[in-house]
Amino acid sequence: MARSFTEDEVRQMIADAVAKAVAPLKARIAELEAENARLKKNSATSSKPPSSDIVKPPRPKPSGGKRGKRRGGGQPQHPRHLRPLFPPEEVDKTWLYEWTTVPPGWKPLKRFRVLQQAELVEKPYQVTEHRARLYENLRTGQVLAAPLPSEVRQAGLLGPRLTALVAYQKGACHMSIETIRKFLGDVLHLPISHGQVVKTVQKVSAALGPCYEQLQKALPQQEYMGIDETGHPERGRGLWSWCFHVPGSDRFTWFHIDPSRGSKVLKRCLGKAFRGIIGCDYYSAYRKFLRETNVWLQLCWAHLIRDVKYLTTLSNRATRGYGNRLLGKIKTLFRTWHRRHETPADRWERAATKARREVLSVARRAPTASEAQNIAKRFREHGDAYFTFLDTPGIEPTNNGPERQIRFLTIDRKITQGTRGEAGRRWCERIWTVLATCAQQGRSAFKFIYHSVTAHFKNQPFPSLLPLPP
Repeated sequence: MARSFTEDEVRQMIADAVAKAVAPLKARIAELEAENARLKKNSATSSKPPSSDIVKPPRPKPSGGKRGKRRGGGQPQHPRHLRPLFPPEEVDKTWLYEWTTVPPGWKPLKRFRVLQQAELVEKPYQVTEHRARLYENLRTGQVLAAPLPSEVRQAGLLGPRLTALVAYQKGACHMSIETIRKFLGDVLHLPISHGQVVKTVQKVSAALGPCYEQLQKALPQQEYMGIDETGHPERGRGLWSWCFHVPGSDRFTWFHIDPSRGSKVLKRCLGKAFRGIIGCDYYSAYRKFLRETNVWLQLCWAHLIRDVKYLTTLSNRATRGYGNRLLGKIKTLFRTWHRRHETPADRWERAATKARREVLSVARRAPTASEAQNIAKRFREHGDAYFTFLDTPGIEPTNNGPERQIRFLTIDRKITQGTRGEAGRRWCERIWTVLATCAQQGRSAFKFIYHSVTAHFKNQPFPSLLPLPP
């Protein structure tokens, strides 16, 4: 016997059927929205480099047409900058121009309009020939040469300054071996083989070795450093370039290439007894190193803020609200931090404590969405590591220092396509360390390379990149 249904039962059956049919569609829509948000990630909402922002929307044009648009070149009211003249001791030749006949009513002054011009000489190098007299043994017929100076024998074809130039071109200018060979032949009129350039680079690598090892030994004694890593290709293998950046105009930056991206690299380079503070991102190797040692971390706020901004682009309303609330509290925290020098100490400490408490309170109360829960988990497990900079003077809240140093490596990697073996790795580690540290200390990298090469050829003490003791 057929059963009759009431109107309410029929309405409920229809609603259940519709819900059952729509449920997979809603799930698919949510999946596509999440995928769309992931694909739209850019350098502002993730750790992607700015060069990858092919989907980043263009900046809105200023209202009012051309109003506010800057012209190219110098801006109105901008002070003019003139290059200073070469001092007299650096001027090699002077030409004097005068009127041959001074017209009536004019008299010569003891002032001049000066235009200094620098020019390459036709042959910008000199060739020194070292002759060692040969001697023959009258009894045995053996022929021996008088000994050449050690620095002459070790230098070979290229002297110390030209050797340093080749190394500077290879390291600082990202020039290939073939490009250096062409430059020496076309510009300096110095024909040289491919193999000779390679030998020259390896001589400089050996000359920089003692200084590099000295910085490596000094690394575990540092109180604070930022660390970051990036990929390094070698014959199809994926290696890792590690950057250890000790901030300060009298400190240093040290690079290391390793097959591993794990915490064992930190243990080898810093040792388990390291007691300093490490600025880093949220990568698992640093958190494992934290668990196994007594090190302190300062987790990078720039990485975190990008991840929180990503939450504000998602379709889920609760997740977007969570991201916006957290961003608001983070802005309050950093407004407080930037006022630390203009606020009385006790008042600033109260304000910083309050801002920190509010960030943690909002961060740990996340909606159920996985993206929000990931952020909340960071603060539950490592919340204190985000606030080290509040309690320790001189600690930066971001890891921008080593990231700036790594930009040079990424450019070098794209141009040179990495290394081919152990010798290439050692060269890269040493020249990157010298270039970054010299720039950090305001020193000439070329002069340091030259002095290192000279000391190496003459078996003299090597120059150091460590600060002199007080």
